[in-house]
Amino acid sequence: MHKNKKITILSHILVWFVLFSMPYILSYEQQEINRVVAHFWIPILFYAIIFYLNFFVFIDRYFFTKKTTQFIIINLVLIAFFIFLKEQIGEIIFHELIKKRRANTGENTGPPKKLFIYIQMLSYMAPLLFSIALKSTKRWVKIEGERKEAANFKLKSELQHLHYQLQPHFFFNSLNNIYSMIDISPDQAKSSIHSLSKLMRYMLYETNFEMVALTKEIDFLKKYIDLMKLRVSDKTTVNYNFPSKETGIEIAPLLFISLIENAFKHGVSANKNSEITIDMTCNDKTVLFSVENNNFPKKTEDKSGSGIGLQNLEKRLELLYTDKFRFTTNLKDERFIATLEIETN
Repeated sequence: MHKNKKITILSHILVWFVLFSMPYILSYEQQEINRVVAHFWIPILFYAIIFYLNFFVFIDRYFFTKKTTQFIIINLVLIAFFIFLKEQIGEIIFHELIKKRRANTGENTGPPKKLFIYIQMLSYMAPLLFSIALKSTKRWVKIEGERKEAANFKLKSELQHLHYQLQPHFFFNSLNNIYSMIDISPDQAKSSIHSLSKLMRYMLYETNFEMVALTKEIDFLKKYIDLMKLRVSDKTTVNYNFPSKETGIEIAPLLFISLIENAFKHGVSANKNSEITIDMTCNDKTVLFSVENNNFPKKTEDKSGSGIGLQNLEKRLELLYTDKFRFTTNLKDERFIATLEIETN
């Protein structure tokens, strides 16, 4: 910020230096210095005063506060005063020359007075309009920056809310699964609690970052699938395939877990054969993840299939990947297929 301020000050000094230097450089004869002062340097000085008075005072105090009438009157008075002052200074500098010319011709020479004043007023309007344009642009940039900062803060807050919403949802579903094992297989229940503690450790300590290595996320998914396999009967077959090599890809954490949870909630039956197939492939920086399972719709009173996980997933994808993802679900031959494709670059 301090560096930008220095650059701004230097650029202003350079611009005014060039404006003041050009008339002198273009005047070839030394005796024309008085003409340069009267016709160029003094007006440029007045332009600078008009510009900076408006830029630092009048625009903020009157123009941006909708006090347009006062703003116009103040600037008209200021311009009229500078035109009058310039004429008086010109009279003093060229007094002898004007006196001699009037004596020779018997009348004033040059353009009509009204036209001359009109042209001068137009020239004084230039720094005024430029200050308005510059100040308005600066204000717009500031407002746009604040808007983007507010939007970014809102985005982070919403993502954090969704993240915190996912954790208890995941924990609640896992505890329900373990609870159902306690009477049937206490040893399996103990093992599941131990596995769950490892999963929760990942969720608490690894997922606080915006991005995690895909290999860590895959390891988490494998452990979760193995945990879920403990509670299903022999009638359910679970197949999964993940990349075995390091991909170098980083991805937002906990994007795929909801799809796997959904498969185990809706794709498993106590008395019917079922199959869950989970597959992930990587191509360059694109991750393709699919889950296919039998469809056993839950009863209305069964709240375990509330669908909060998939709603959460869609919101997070829209916030994190906007135009870089494709998420589809469809039902084909009593098989539910969910496909998620993400461009991570």
